[in-house]
Amino acid sequence: MGYTAGQVRVEDLAAGLPALAGLALDFEQVAQINSKDMRLPELQCLVARVQAHLADDAVSAVIVTHGTDTIEETAWLLQTLLAPAKPVVLTCAMRPATAVSPDGPQNLSDAIAVAAHPGARGVVVVCAGRVHGAVEVAKVHPYRTDPFDSGDAGVIALVEEGRVRDLRPWPTQARHTDRVSAFLAASAMPRVAWLSSHADAGAWEVESLLGAPAARRVQGILVAATGNASLHADLEAALHKAEAAGVRVVLANRNGAPPVPYPAQPFADIDGLAPAKARWALALDLLGA
Repeated sequence: MGYTAGQVRVEDLAAGLPALAGLALDFEQVAQINSKDMRLPELQCLVARVQAHLADDAVSAVIVTHGTDTIEETAWLLQTLLAPAKPVVLTCAMRPATAVSPDGPQNLSDAIAVAAHPGARGVVVVCAGRVHGAVEVAKVHPYRTDPFDSGDAGVIALVEEGRVRDLRPWPTQARHTDRVSAFLAASAMPRVAWLSSHADAGAWEVESLLGAPAARRVQGILVAATGNASLHADLEAALHKAEAAGVRVVLANRNGAPPVPYPAQPFADIDGLAPAKARWALALDLLGA
């Protein structure tokens, strides 16, 4: 509590870790920023550098240290854009390096074990001995040293005493590998608003978006729906008007679970993604439209 994120350089984080002994490593500081403040330029730089390292035959894996607040978004972006056959391992810390018992060194050691694991591939998040897939991982607790969950899918693997135990297949799912160049060249992403359905929801937010000047008008709306992709009737009516006006509308469950499709579902979801990732997916879809 009360510490400032993004203060320790990557070389200093790795200094003295026994897990690094004998490994050929190349350190690169892409950014040094609190992950809650990640912007498009930092994300573009990270995607470009990971892409470049993956293309190097001498590189067997990439490890990224990242803040916990938006690590699930970055992990998903790397997976959907790059679909790497090599492991790309994101890791993090919930406690600062100055804490009595910091968790960062163990998480980084576990990430190294995962990066070296035969058969590992795709983008994963490693924290507290658990290996989460980029598609499913979500931060579900603000303070615990094990703040992530992978929902019904469960974790991909466990790291136990430096050894990786596989539990299910490694990530291969990717939707936007044809958008990498457009993403890296974009000066801004298509405007996507993120709304929520809730008790006493109304039409005013959608009406405000539709009434905005042309330069600020949204191209897409992501709606975090209640229950199983259900919407307040007043909000749904306004969203249909937005769709008729050319705005693409997609749903995600605000509880984070993939919707169970049903005939009367008012709008489509995107691959069952949770809201934070569905917003990016919609923006990337629109980027190529």
